[in-house]
Amino acid sequence: MQLNFLDWGIVILSLLVCFAPALWYMRRAGSSSDEFFGSGRSAPWWLIGTSMVATTFSTDTPNLVTDFVRTGGVAKNWSWWAFLLTGMMTVFFYARLWRRSGVLTDLEFYELRYEGKPAAMLRGFRALYLGLFFNCIIMASVTLAAVKIGNLLLGWPTWKTVAWCAGISIVFSSMSGLWGVLVTDMIQFAIAMVGVTAAAWYALDHEKVGGLAGLIAQTPPETLAMIPNLAAPGSGPAWDTLVAIFILPIAVQWWSVWYPGAEPGGGSYIAQRMLAAKSENDALAGTLWFNVAHYALRPWPWILVALASMLVFPTLKDIQAAFPNLDPKLIGHDIAYPAMLTLLPNGFRGLIVAALLAAYVSTMTTHLNWGSSYLIHDFWRRFIDPKATDASCIRNSRILTVILTALAMGTLSLLDTAKSAFDLMLSIGAGTGLLYILRWFWWRVNPWSEIVGMVASFIVAVTLLLARQSDMGIVSEIAKSDTWSLLVSVGVTTVSWVVATFVTRPTSDAQLLVFYKKVTPAGPGWTRIRAMAGGLMSPDSPATMILGWTSGIALVYAGLFGAGFVIYGKTFEATVCAGIFLVAAVGTVRALKSLRTEGNAS
Repeated sequence: MQLNFLDWGIVILSLLVCFAPALWYMRRAGSSSDEFFGSGRSAPWWLIGTSMVATTFSTDTPNLVTDFVRTGGVAKNWSWWAFLLTGMMTVFFYARLWRRSGVLTDLEFYELRYEGKPAAMLRGFRALYLGLFFNCIIMASVTLAAVKIGNLLLGWPTWKTVAWCAGISIVFSSMSGLWGVLVTDMIQFAIAMVGVTAAAWYALDHEKVGGLAGLIAQTPPETLAMIPNLAAPGSGPAWDTLVAIFILPIAVQWWSVWYPGAEPGGGSYIAQRMLAAKSENDALAGTLWFNVAHYALRPWPWILVALASMLVFPTLKDIQAAFPNLDPKLIGHDIAYPAMLTLLPNGFRGLIVAALLAAYVSTMTTHLNWGSSYLIHDFWRRFIDPKATDASCIRNSRILTVILTALAMGTLSLLDTAKSAFDLMLSIGAGTGLLYILRWFWWRVNPWSEIVGMVASFIVAVTLLLARQSDMGIVSEIAKSDTWSLLVSVGVTTVSWVVATFVTRPTSDAQLLVFYKKVTPAGPGWTRIRAMAGGLMSPDSPATMILGWTSGIALVYAGLFGAGFVIYGKTFEATVCAGIFLVAAVGTVRALKSLRTEGNAS
């Protein structure tokens, strides 16, 4: 794909527009660690919500969705659609608690909720594990997508794409701190959405597609189905598909798996945004906006391009034939998305390159800022140099940005496709989700619960990975099945941490009282501690939170499926979804108003 002067002008202009906030907030970011990592806890809801959406939209996201659609149809997106249940739970059950905790990072939470050396060890280990190891895998996965796009769209070799992407990310993240990241994310999200919408428009306009009507007519119904056949028999391939792509995500995956951006109870950069909000209500509203935009607004432009790619490039051989100079190591179903982008006319080619670059930079700057906050605030300042000044912490964070970027680029060779990275992260976090849900609402959970849960999850993930690559009998058979490997991971990990909870000493009542008085979680799990606190009640009503959670889920799914039915030309189904959407909207608004009233009354 050749970019002309207009295209490169659009790319450069978009970078300059995005660079302005980084310069504007540079001095403010350098004033304190709280400003650099937490935006001074003064960000409004619409900014933190949009930043969450921008961060979860990177260069690998449309590639991953394309992989899903081409290999399992639209319904295979339930692998991530199911996480809405987690996300909406974070909105109504946890967002206000996170903001109420007053910590700078979600890892600092450990020494508020627990105590002693186990809590400190947990905080330090998670800082290194997530901030360094896990963070580098995530950044490598989004860079892998950028490499594929750069190779196919621009003919760039891997080193050239990596050099440019790394350089831009380092400059943006090291200068601006979280304030600059938030504002830049908002601009980059707008650019990205315009670009992917244009890509969907031109994909449908291709002669082999024949517009929206042609796409629907030529695509098999089972590929278009948003929910797989629920009448599938109790055994056989149809049933296996139903279990793998729908039943398992809805029944097990959403509450049991820890995944960045979809953590049960919130965590990582989602928690960072909630902690940066200027109030509890802003934390709640911003996280709600994120879930609506993430699941209901963004998917369909990607899905339409993915469906069109099945008509333009039916097989991987067709992609290879169309792009003979493409590196064979980069061939996979996920590369069909950038292949479709080559069909755009000049002008729009520059726009889509700018959009994908914006998506990439928004994700990378967030992960660099988030990762450095763990490594500096939760490890260096906590364990190595407790007397470190804010100025030295910010300086070291900027140096660390370069190191993290280099390590992420070095991790690139370990990944093959966007889906392989997605599966790896799911497997490592399998089984720990319920723990992160309960630790806020059950006093008996202690640091050893989390330590054992992490260790068990990692051991099971590595064992299954080795079993897939060798002959270990029944273990290898289980490992090769996504369904059974997830169930085994969740089962072993959950049993491990539950047993550890009851055989280890609980957190002292004194520490539990400190936590309860500061956060005031609701529910029967704190009855004993609540009595010790003189009957201090939570400002949050469990009934209101449940109403908000269920209404919010119905609202987003109705919007997602309603848009799909409009695209498919199914008027009756779209009308039903519209009705559900309106009813759910009333319930969601009532819950929001009630929680705001309860919070003000407290």
